[in-house]
Amino acid sequence: MRKRRDFIKKLTAGMALPGLAAFGPAMDQAKQGIDHRLTGEAFWDQVRASFPLTHRRVYLNNGTFGPAPQVVQEALKSSLEEINTSGEYGSTAPERELLAAFLGIGTNELSLTHNTTEGINIMAWGVPLTSGDEVILTNQDHAGNALPWLNRAKIQGITLKAFTPAATAEENLHLIQSLTTAKTKVIAIPHVTCTTGLVFPIREISEFARERGILTAIDGAHGAGTFDLKPRELGCDFYAGCCHKWLLGPAGTGFLYVRAEAMDRLQPIHFGAGGDLGWDLFSSPPALEGYIEGAHRYDYGTQSTSLMKGVSAATAFHLEIGKEKIEARVRELNQHLLDGLLDLEGKIEILSPTEAASRISMLTFRPKSKDYQSVGKALGEAGFRIRQVPEGRTDGIRISTHIYNSKAEIDRLLQALPDALG
Repeated sequence: MRKRRDFIKKLTAGMALPGLAAFGPAMDQAKQGIDHRLTGEAFWDQVRASFPLTHRRVYLNNGTFGPAPQVVQEALKSSLEEINTSGEYGSTAPERELLAAFLGIGTNELSLTHNTTEGINIMAWGVPLTSGDEVILTNQDHAGNALPWLNRAKIQGITLKAFTPAATAEENLHLIQSLTTAKTKVIAIPHVTCTTGLVFPIREISEFARERGILTAIDGAHGAGTFDLKPRELGCDFYAGCCHKWLLGPAGTGFLYVRAEAMDRLQPIHFGAGGDLGWDLFSSPPALEGYIEGAHRYDYGTQSTSLMKGVSAATAFHLEIGKEKIEARVRELNQHLLDGLLDLEGKIEILSPTEAASRISMLTFRPKSKDYQSVGKALGEAGFRIRQVPEGRTDGIRISTHIYNSKAEIDRLLQALPDALG
């Protein structure tokens, strides 16, 4: 742990480390745009200036995709130019080390994936299950979590138990406890639901599960870049996340955390170079000696050095601002939006939890006297990029805010809502 803290300290100091040459300039660029002497909205206005995101409309859909700051785009461009002029395509090993440090986990616990869904498929097919074994899901799952488990159930006959989330963390913990039986083998829920932004108490759920030998496989699409995320501290066995949403990195990048103590309970299914202890096609019969100790066994094939350099730049950007400061700002904007929506309760039904512990970055509401598609269309025509949510029979409008948003933009949305609602 001390070595990891020292590593992060060096990163946040902007020091060049062996193999991380592209990271130093990214941190230098981030430092140039961030003046920590500023406070309040003035501080976040300068953060907004780091994004090339258009001012012609208000972007409120970070839950789907997070626009990257300029430093990420510069890192991508620089890496592509270097690779294609020199012919040296590099290695993603340094970027794996950096991302692991950012997440507060061991490098051997991190697999590099292309998106959250890939990580969930690794979890869904790698855990040991037989026909009749139970997996607990929610009926508010994104397709990326639901379909891999549904597919295994279709092919192998495992039993899925889907529940409707409650309004508070305590209720959700008790609900999951009540669904657990002797046949329950996996709790496979989102950290944050895509429909209403509800936050599950993962630490408490993981503790309950581990006491009973149940694996926890978390859909963490909305975790990195909102929370000051440290998957190991959550206590879960597996956590699949992406870098293109709240982390503000390039699309096509993601990660899978595999707790070291649970690694032997997750079988690699898709497999390739770098994950083996040796193989021989000349022996009789041809042989695979086994798997390497770390989670690199779960990623396979060519990785994009340039995309991962973009992830490194994104983590540098977050570190320069401060992960705790980012989480506090995300929560502040979420509360500001909730306060405004509560004033419109006569016209809307707020579907997201009001309990602070059960929300962080997204709020969803349903119009009371108008269909949600027409309200969503009206908001789009008024210059707001939002997300219509048909999943989970939500039929609502989701608003997700991040550090490039301002309270003034939220106020503009709240002023436009009465007209859109009719």
